[in-house]
Amino acid sequence: MTDSPMSASPYEVLGVAPSATAAELKAAYRRRLRQTHPDTGGSATEFQAVQSAWERLGSPDARASYDSGRSRTEAPRPTWAPAAPRERADSRPQARSSGHPGGWYRERYLDQMREWMGRGTPLSDPYDAALVRSAPREIRHLLAAAIAEENTARELAGLGIGFTIWHDVATAPGKLDHVVLGPTGLWAVQSEDWGAPVRIKRGELIGEGLDAGERPMHQVASRARWLGRTGRVKFSAIVMVVPDGDAPESLSRLGTVKGMDALLVEHSRLPALLRSGIPGIGTGGTDLFEVRTRLQQSVSFV
Repeated sequence: MTDSPMSASPYEVLGVAPSATAAELKAAYRRRLRQTHPDTGGSATEFQAVQSAWERLGSPDARASYDSGRSRTEAPRPTWAPAAPRERADSRPQARSSGHPGGWYRERYLDQMREWMGRGTPLSDPYDAALVRSAPREIRHLLAAAIAEENTARELAGLGIGFTIWHDVATAPGKLDHVVLGPTGLWAVQSEDWGAPVRIKRGELIGEGLDAGERPMHQVASRARWLGRTGRVKFSAIVMVVPDGDAPESLSRLGTVKGMDALLVEHSRLPALLRSGIPGIGTGGTDLFEVRTRLQQSVSFV
């Protein structure tokens, strides 16, 4: 099992609904074995995932255990719960930051998980791995987004005292995960985990994990544009951060979206991007103190 709540559940791997009968489940397993076998054009990774899914659902006892959220084959993932404050290993000054990264998504995740489970149903561990896997995809996505935002926030904190960061910024079109101001410019940063690789098409992101018609870069651009107008500041670029391995390259330029440069970056590449910037993208001589003052007066949090 991967570290992402968005990785496919056993039912999704086999291509059946959780309500499938035992006969439908077995037929789906055999079909997926044929489709994913390396000798018939599949991949070893997919083939192994199908076998693992069958181990979790193939017997009545194993399926009942998985469905109840007590799968013996999957250990709980305490890292999915909010991380406790950790003592820093060094004394170097961190970036100045405000806001609560991941909090907005976690609140909605917990609310929707309770609704899905049924009000009054005991929910002793809402982050139990098997329980999360059994939840609908839209609920899992809320948790994955929270974790992605928290991971990015930890990277941003290490940028140093020359940077100022606002997390969970409210705008009329929607939430901006991170607004980052530093020597290389003013950046609108969104953190995502769709549970599958993304591709670039005509300045937008597409992929199996995205809903049909979803336009994430345009959403981020609309939010940054609104904040820019409200605070009378100009963003250097909008940045979408995805897990390592989920982008065609560690850093890609998508062109311009709503008049702003748009970038796709993998998680581990983000700090280097913000520290060094990109030729042609930057402050353009903007007074950072003035920009910081304007943002402090106009930013509000979700």
